[in-house]
Amino acid sequence: MSNVEANDFPRCRNHYLLMRHGHSQANAMGLIVSSPEQGLEGYGLSPKGQEQLHERLTGWHLAAPDQVFHSDFLRTTETAALVGQHFNITPHPEPRLRERFFGDYDQGPDPAYADVWAMDSENAEHRTHGVESVSDVSRRLIDLIISLEQRFDEATILLVGHGDPLQILLTAACGEPLSEHRRQPPLAPADVRPLIFAR
Repeated sequence: MSNVEANDFPRCRNHYLLMRHGHSQANAMGLIVSSPEQGLEGYGLSPKGQEQLHERLTGWHLAAPDQVFHSDFLRTTETAALVGQHFNITPHPEPRLRERFFGDYDQGPDPAYADVWAMDSENAEHRTHGVESVSDVSRRLIDLIISLEQRFDEATILLVGHGDPLQILLTAACGEPLSEHRRQPPLAPADVRPLIFAR
């Protein structure tokens, strides 16, 4: 990974859309699934998630993507595959879009998210219980944006990812403190939103 700062965005020529995966089997079970060992091959989309994506794609109102990059977790891979079929483009797996790793909370009940978010609000650098810090998540996503800026020019690029990383990316882009990432309106499953940069 490049030595980028947690809020160090380049001047972007491309247009970015952020999409959260559809409702997943982990969502249905109330389970935190954040490790590659569990998420790459397990916990894909639920039937509810597939229906959400059908509705989202049928009612798509934003620019059609030229490129789709997605977390290589199963739930995001399946989401991106449906998007690719709809727009007749090939999605590309991108590990930097993976879920935030929740350390000791992985495979535990999802109400624990609130405990991590409370710690985030005090310190964006914390790695309590092995949790990936907010700043580290931001760095890897900005590193991805920098690399895409080097590859494409004036493209519409859809990034398919997970709730926490996308919310952190939105916070970094608008120049707000990363510790306040939960103040960003969260993306619901299958939600899509433009990435807006502070001027």
